Amino acid sequence: MKFRRKPRETVDINLVSLIDVVFVLLLFFVVTTTFTRETQLRVDLPEAVSGSPAEDQNRQLDIAISAEGVFSVNNQVLPKSDLATLMEALQKESGGDTSRPLSISADGKTQHQAVITAMDAAGKLGFSHLRMTTIEAAPPAP
Repeated sequence: MKFRRKPRETVDINLVSLIDVVFVLLLFFVVTTTFTRETQLRVDLPEAVSGSPAEDQNRQLDIAISAEGVFSVNNQVLPKSDLATLMEALQKESGGDTSRPLSISADGKTQHQAVITAMDAAGKLGFSHLRMTTIEAAPPAP
């Protein structure tokens, strides 16, 4: 007795429906993910490995900007609050050493343009160690 063999059916995995399921899962994760925005500016100040703190403080340059936009470099108020005067004062205080760290401290009510002017002056002179100083905000009263 001779039996006929049934032709084998090729088994295929339907990838179209699998791709649809993956896209639905991806869409679900994207929609349900919460994106948080940081409301506080966090600044990690650099730490010195060698040298004394007094030596580092004498080496550092400080630009302070008042609420009115008046600049001071290392506690010396500048006569004019423009880019050229600030660059000249930074050049004089640094002695041409652009590897010195530069700290910008601006009043909370200072116009944004004054801070950008200070950063622009530092960038044009070639300062690469720039930091913005802030203070920690007080927790809200209950």
